[in-house]
Amino acid sequence: MDKVIDISYNATMTLQQLKYVIGVSEIGSLNKASETLYVSQPSLTAAIHDVENEFNVKLFNRSSKGITLTNEGKDFVQHARQIYAQYENLLDDFDPSKKRRKKFAVSCQHYSFCVKSFINLMEKYREAGEFNHYEFAINETRTLTVIEDVSTQRSEIGILYLSDFNRSFITKVLKSNDLSFTPLVSCNTYVYLWKNHPLAGKEFITFEELQPYPVLMFDQNAMSSFYYNEEIFADREYDKIIKTTDRATNLNLMVGMNAYCLCSGIISNELNGDDFIAVPFKDKENSEQAMEIGYISKNNVILSDAGKDYLEELKDYLKNCR
Repeated sequence: MDKVIDISYNATMTLQQLKYVIGVSEIGSLNKASETLYVSQPSLTAAIHDVENEFNVKLFNRSSKGITLTNEGKDFVQHARQIYAQYENLLDDFDPSKKRRKKFAVSCQHYSFCVKSFINLMEKYREAGEFNHYEFAINETRTLTVIEDVSTQRSEIGILYLSDFNRSFITKVLKSNDLSFTPLVSCNTYVYLWKNHPLAGKEFITFEELQPYPVLMFDQNAMSSFYYNEEIFADREYDKIIKTTDRATNLNLMVGMNAYCLCSGIISNELNGDDFIAVPFKDKENSEQAMEIGYISKNNVILSDAGKDYLEELKDYLKNCR
């Protein structure tokens, strides 16, 4: 019989050290991190060195301008966040010395219906007298950040879309991050613009008619692949492009410059106001192109009650507005 050799590794790293590494990675300065974490700088430096020595890894690049994560450090911190988040959840759920604070976070592309569903959930809890102690978060952000937030469990759920154009690429990214995509709704493309736009009264709008006007696109970072773009026809050649980072700026530019954006047509007038409309987009070349909006979640991770409730609110909203 072959001899069994035990090659298991006995780690001595502590949760406190994990917290220090995560804190320094987010703040980018040992001096500021020591103040925020209430620990002396020598102790903080020693803790990081201990972790680096234990795992034989260099976590940070150090310079006169501060410190940044190495490539190995980025991977390490991603795992560290998941471990520490589970530890915090354990304390929140089972610490008998304090009231249990419910936590939930969702990250999404720039969709007003995600925010509206979040508001509806909060109203539902308020009326029912539930969750008097909670820490909830909704993050409208770049596509890659949505994926990273769910992968590192900063957010429980992420909302984004797939199309024939980006499906293969995004699916591979999700798989590499141990994430799954679940469809919620499939919809055609609409042109979202100011109600007094020259094209606002049309039954549908073509790409040729849009050419004189600037298209609005959410900035996805110059280093990101254009497959991360939130706009369904991002691969097209546009004469005039304006990149923004938030929906409020988009609305201002629609009024001030007759700009437009291509979207799902699922708009919350309660949040965006009644001065904007969605007109069907018609394009012979891509007539079958559709947006499939869905949510991403971590594989083998059970959603919290708040996460499940949010998805129900989202499904109800999407069903009622189509």
